[in-house]
Amino acid sequence: MSAADQIFINMCRDILENGTSTEDEKVRPKWEDGSSAYTIKKFGVVNRYDLSKEFPAMTLRPVAIKMATDEMLWIWQKKSNNIHELSSHIWDSWADEDGSIGKAYGYQMSVKHRYAEGMMDQVERVIYDLKNNPFSRRIMTNMYVHADLSEMNLYPCAYSMTFNVTKDPQTGKHVLNAILNQRSQDVLTSNNWNVCQYAVLVHMMARVCDMKAGELVHVIADAHIYDRHVPIVREMIERPTYPAPILWLNPEKNDFYDFTKDDVKLINYQHNEQIRNIPVAV
Repeated sequence: MSAADQIFINMCRDILENGTSTEDEKVRPKWEDGSSAYTIKKFGVVNRYDLSKEFPAMTLRPVAIKMATDEMLWIWQKKSNNIHELSSHIWDSWADEDGSIGKAYGYQMSVKHRYAEGMMDQVERVIYDLKNNPFSRRIMTNMYVHADLSEMNLYPCAYSMTFNVTKDPQTGKHVLNAILNQRSQDVLTSNNWNVCQYAVLVHMMARVCDMKAGELVHVIADAHIYDRHVPIVREMIERPTYPAPILWLNPEKNDFYDFTKDDVKLINYQHNEQIRNIPVAV
């Protein structure tokens, strides 16, 4: 099985066996029928993925890698907050009549900040530091800006990336590692989606900055399984598993702003069938 499968199975079993329920508590999310969406949750889940060994796509069900990459690029490359610039309909429920999700996600990545080196947005700053000051301990982004929360249609879930460079002791080549911080995650619908899209981001940044991809550490403050997802998760983690696929990243691309979703694909990706019509709480 892929390492991502094993990590997912262990996490889900831990949540189901040792988590706490929010049933009968005051919760914000609702199901489409208006009833409260309760969860079983674990606090402080930390998962580690070694990107130098394999790409962390689960095989228990497929991940739509082009769609996941497209959403990541929508935030990090296009720096957009408008769903009309996104290929999927993931954010439709949170968009206004003009397609905007407010001052969230891509908007925050587009804001220019003053540094000693000049005006840069957060993505530009990351790339600048990785190229010019790779062993800095200050290479990070943050989309959870309290001053703008009232103008966000949804508070950021995956809100911060911290990049850290190490050195391969055998080759001396720089290795790019990252921590993804997430305040909350719907484990069934979003876990491997987020892992894969940020793994792609690390691979892209490593390519752009002439490094090797290293570890992706995923920190989830509130990892939860919704009540209506429990039987789906129980069935899914008992499925057969397969080896991890191989990530193909277009070798002709070396500029972060040149990448598109079509520059990414998974080779030899064997997986179980997709799970359809998963209810989503909003």
